[in-house]
Amino acid sequence: MCGIVGYIGKKQAAPILLEGLSKLEYRGYDSAGIAVRDGDQDPAVVKAQGRLSVLVDKTDGGRAVPGTCGIGHTRWATHGEPTETNAHPHASDDINVIAVHNGIIENFQELKDKLLRNGYTFQSETDTEVAVKLIDYYYKKYQVGPIDAIAKTMVRVRGSYALVVMFKDYPGEIYAARKDSPLILGLGESENFLASDVPAILDHTRKVIYPDNYEMVRMTTDIVEVYNLNGDVTEKPVTEVTWDAEAAEKGGYEHFMMKEIHEQPKVIKDTINSVVKKQEDLYTLDLSGCGLSDDEMRQISRVWIIGCGSAYHVGVCSQYVMEDLAEIPVRVELASEFRYRKLGLQKDDLVIVISQSGETADSLAALRKAKELGISTLGIVNVVGSSIAREADYVLYTLAGPEIAVATTKAFSCQLIACHLLSIGFASAAGKIDNATVQKMIVEMLTLPEKVEKIIEDKARIQWFASKFAHASDAFVIGRGLDYGIAMEGSLKMKEISYIHSEAYAAGELKHGTISLIESGTLVIGVATQPDLVKKTISNMVETGSRGAYLFAITFSGNYYLEDRADFVTYIPKTDPHYAASLAVIPLQLLSYYMSVNRGLDVDKPRNLAKSVTVE
Repeated sequence: MCGIVGYIGKKQAAPILLEGLSKLEYRGYDSAGIAVRDGDQDPAVVKAQGRLSVLVDKTDGGRAVPGTCGIGHTRWATHGEPTETNAHPHASDDINVIAVHNGIIENFQELKDKLLRNGYTFQSETDTEVAVKLIDYYYKKYQVGPIDAIAKTMVRVRGSYALVVMFKDYPGEIYAARKDSPLILGLGESENFLASDVPAILDHTRKVIYPDNYEMVRMTTDIVEVYNLNGDVTEKPVTEVTWDAEAAEKGGYEHFMMKEIHEQPKVIKDTINSVVKKQEDLYTLDLSGCGLSDDEMRQISRVWIIGCGSAYHVGVCSQYVMEDLAEIPVRVELASEFRYRKLGLQKDDLVIVISQSGETADSLAALRKAKELGISTLGIVNVVGSSIAREADYVLYTLAGPEIAVATTKAFSCQLIACHLLSIGFASAAGKIDNATVQKMIVEMLTLPEKVEKIIEDKARIQWFASKFAHASDAFVIGRGLDYGIAMEGSLKMKEISYIHSEAYAAGELKHGTISLIESGTLVIGVATQPDLVKKTISNMVETGSRGAYLFAITFSGNYYLEDRADFVTYIPKTDPHYAASLAVIPLQLLSYYMSVNRGLDVDKPRNLAKSVTVE
């Protein structure tokens, strides 16, 4: 959440900052601001409450704020209401230090009391203003340079932050510091950039550096230096971003979410092909890229899958697949709960952490907890160089490309595929499935992109249904076994973007209280793909139908007897039941999308939500 952009070079900074912030709107925000410096003059600071367009109008597209050095920010309110006063940037009393900040400073009140005793005053309710004035305090008290002042601040501050700072005495320089909040550096020709995510700077450069935790940055037009807490310069590798700027644009679609739904066949195929190799007529799984060998997989006695939101739902679906194929115990835990429990992890366990951004605060904390306990960790992430990717013992990348819509679609599908590949790998390494079965499962997996495309092509039926039920007030999504995991994701999608009260239930649990909520017109969506459980799920659906519910079923082609039991049936192509989630989730994504559109909502930027949750 929140977005940061910084620029220093020979061009006018304000238009570049505004353009960069527009590429980060998907992260969620409620106010915005920029600070631009023109030579030795004090920075001009402009803030606006609400959408970025208000700030654009206020600055005449940036033209009213001259200068070639500047920082910008879109704020998601944590400390203090979403007002112009609380918007970033914040400055010290004499504008000696000015900064923007992502994250949360946990001990801000203690630090604020200290600064008040030393004569500082505060205009906002934010924790950021405390950080700015603490930097100013150390800079003046000890008469040190910017790096030392920032380092002293980092030692005192508890919490998470990406801080980008300008100093009055250093007009041609920008400084930054990072702990647990994402920050990237972009390298250009006679110009350099900072941002909280790649899309903000992709129109200008593809060469980036990822600072680590407790590292600081000094940036000029021609120099980018990274320092450790001791003030020593550290060498950092330069990474080339492989996807182009067009991948972060709508490409003719009305919304990013619909574009990303349509991209799923390609990104699923890309993720499969990153691991599946063909030699002559045989397919093999090559997991060497993530670092796991067959011998290491055979040593694992139990798997823990950790995630938040949709990533957690990937884990729930994958639990059924991995336990069935590899016959290995799997636990799925919410990342926000994992580190606060004594779960009895053992040295032969493996903790798999799933995160699109690789920066999700709770997931990153869970990873670090596992590592503290000496447990092996594997990250499934979409962003090369992200914190989880760097800190996990093993990493399996999904190839979803940039995902802009807040509600995940293609990243979810790629995470599912990654877990399917791991499940086959574990089962094969342990000798639970033979090579013929491996071949059969890979061949079938390779058909999934085409089958997903076929479902998307038939989206008009879902669109028609959504137009009829767009004003539903309650919905229940039910399923058994693997279908329950799919139901959880479908329910979340409906809540996220259509604001319909929706709950997912294991279908057999309905009679234990929940069925009392069913009344005439309640929408009940039943996912029925698992052969041994289809009839049981249908029985549960019929129970709700007899109490007035409208029944929407998702099932495999061929199960046409559901026409007599449900009011509306969507069929998905037949596949191995282990892969059902990869297909059944598509109609649920489309349904939520069209529900949102018909309700006149902002599909890509749902209220109160952010794309990347980088604070606890």
